[in-house]
Amino acid sequence: MADEIKDPNLKVQSSIPTSKVERATKFVKTGVKVGANYVKHYAQKVVNPNLSKEDLDKANAEDIYGALSELKGSALKVAQMMSMDKNLLPQAYTDKFTMAQYSAPPLSYPLVVKTFQTYFGKSPTEIFDTFTKEAVNAASIGQVHKASKGEKYFAVKVQYPGVAESISSDLKMVKPFAKQILGLQEKDLQMYMGEVEQMLIAETDYELELKRGVEISQACAHLPNIDFPQYYPEYSSKRILTMDWLTGQHLNEFLATNPSQEVRNKIGQSLWDFYDYQMHELLSVHADPHPGNFLMRADGTMGIIDFGCVKVIPLEYYRVHFKVINPQIIDDDKMMLDAFYELGFIYEDDTEHEKELFTNIFKDMIRLTVSPFRQETFDFGNNEYFKMLYDFGEKLAKTPELKNSTKPRGSKEALYLNRTYFGLYSMLNQLKANIRTHTSWKAR
Repeated sequence: MADEIKDPNLKVQSSIPTSKVERATKFVKTGVKVGANYVKHYAQKVVNPNLSKEDLDKANAEDIYGALSELKGSALKVAQMMSMDKNLLPQAYTDKFTMAQYSAPPLSYPLVVKTFQTYFGKSPTEIFDTFTKEAVNAASIGQVHKASKGEKYFAVKVQYPGVAESISSDLKMVKPFAKQILGLQEKDLQMYMGEVEQMLIAETDYELELKRGVEISQACAHLPNIDFPQYYPEYSSKRILTMDWLTGQHLNEFLATNPSQEVRNKIGQSLWDFYDYQMHELLSVHADPHPGNFLMRADGTMGIIDFGCVKVIPLEYYRVHFKVINPQIIDDDKMMLDAFYELGFIYEDDTEHEKELFTNIFKDMIRLTVSPFRQETFDFGNNEYFKMLYDFGEKLAKTPELKNSTKPRGSKEALYLNRTYFGLYSMLNQLKANIRTHTSWKAR
């Protein structure tokens, strides 16, 4: 794990707003700031018609991230999720929200001690020989401290106060920001927010994370070139999670060392194999594939951490979702149409025009996104492929029939699966990995 928070400008927080009133007030104040930014921008635009929207985006991103990073929890987690898609947000938002992955402002040590007293009746230094007073990493739901006992080193994750209790109310308050930034319809946002809420509730349960971390790491122990931390129930609770300290670098730091193509491919292959095995053998997958959760090393090995966000795939939905991997489906119109009905891409009561339009849209989407599965090897360093993905996303965003559809197109079950593959593709692209894209998918 990274040995220290790298940004010296990050302010340590001595408190977090925990009541609904306090948190709502922070959102309202931020909304006022954003409104003032718009007024200021358009006033300046009267004087200078050539003024770009980038300055407005930068000011809004700064204010929104500032508020979310103080609130922590689900509000900041949504920002982290959105930052993973480089095509989803204006660049200013992506740049700022990416900090939520592992560089949010940390919590002060007295609050960490208070959490330990609540769950163990002891301070950290009464349990461990050493315990860093400052967090070595701080993200949306909790922060990590480095501890030791004898010759052994531990990563101790401490959850921010009030995070679990404020999930539902936070998501209601963050919804207007999400609608404005993403341009989504209310019906689509509502469907996805329900899935996000369920996943976030699970993510704040560190006892569940420990259980899932043990299960998945044991099931994947045979996969080459990856390792997982051991977990320690005796030093863990519902809001504190203790595991082995793993060494390695986050993706950007790792790439800055200029690793060879061989090492990039080796790590890329491990990432692909790890996710493919979970998806198709376990039907349970580490659904938080942002760079903060992977520790890469010069010898091509990698440590994998953080099993708080795990998507369990219902068998019936799995059967439908992965039909599109079947190579025969592209040339079999009936098979593809049946799958589209099951996936909720098209409906029986759609007009003929809608059926034709959405069938063609989703056919193109399947051809493009599933392309790596249909080849023996795939070069994720091919930026032209990713440009095609992004251009297709832009086209979808500007398709009025899709934007104004009165029905959601797709299942909420797909939200975290799509997010997982997008995060995987994105990391493989940054690695410029050229790998074997075999899959253990099989019709069930």
